[in-house]
Amino acid sequence: MSLEVEGLCIDIDGRRVVDDVSFSVPDGARLGLIGESGSGKSITALAIMGLLPDGAVASGSIRWNGRELIGLPDRELAQLRGDEIGMVFQEPRTALNPIRTAGRQIAESIRIHEPISRREARTRAIAEAERVHLPDPASLLARYPHQLSGGQRQRVAIAMALAARPRLLIADEPTTALDVTIQAEILELLLTLVEQEGMSLIFITHDLAVLAQVATHAVVLEDGRTVEEAPIAQLLHSPASVVAQGLLRDATATLWRPDGTETA
Repeated sequence: MSLEVEGLCIDIDGRRVVDDVSFSVPDGARLGLIGESGSGKSITALAIMGLLPDGAVASGSIRWNGRELIGLPDRELAQLRGDEIGMVFQEPRTALNPIRTAGRQIAESIRIHEPISRREARTRAIAEAERVHLPDPASLLARYPHQLSGGQRQRVAIAMALAARPRLLIADEPTTALDVTIQAEILELLLTLVEQEGMSLIFITHDLAVLAQVATHAVVLEDGRTVEEAPIAQLLHSPASVVAQGLLRDATATLWRPDGTETA
C-alpha cells in the first residue's frame, strides 16, 4: 500500500501553516520529514491521520492506497487509524491515559480492531509487550503510565500503535524526550519492527543524525513548504538548501569519526 500526498495545504484559523507540500511513500519505503520546529512536520502527520486540531482545514490530496483521506467521514478515519496507519507521538505521557494501566490500554487498542474477548486481549497485550522488549511484561503492564520510565512508556505507545499490524507507521519525534542510550534502543526497535512487518515508515525529526539511522529518503520543510527532497546520502554529503545545510551542521557527532569518515 502506498501513500500519496499532493499539494497539501493546511490553514489554522485562516493562517497557512502548510503550503503545497507533496511527497509519496511507496509500499515498504522509509521516508523522513525533517525541519526545524514550526516547519510543518507534525501538522502534516496529523492531517494524514485525520487528527487536525479544531480550526484547522486541509486541502489538496492525501491518498492511501488510492483512497482519498481528506473529507473522509470520522468513522472511516477512526477505523483506518491503527488498522492501516499507526502513529507514535513524541511524548507518550500525553498519548497514554493516566488513569488506565498500560496493559489495559494495549488490550483496548487490540479490541478496537479485533472482535476478541477481554481475556484474549489481555493475553495478546502481554505478547505485544514482549514484542517491544518490555521486561517482565506481566508486572509492567499492571502499572499506570506515571509509574513507568520514559522509555517504557514509549514502548507501550509503540505496542499500541502496532497492535493491529498497520501497513504504515508514522513516528513523530519518538526519541526526542529520551536520553541517548534509550534513544538508540527505541530507534533500533522501530527499525526492526518496520523491517519484520514490511511496513512503510514516515519518521519525523529535526535531527539529521537520527534520521540517517532509519530513513533512506527525506523531505526537508521550512515554514510549511518543501525546500528540498533527496536521498539521505545526498543530504549528508551535499545538501542543496540552506535549511538542510544547517541541519547537517547541527547533526550530532555520532555521524562522524574523528578522522572525518562516516560511522554508518
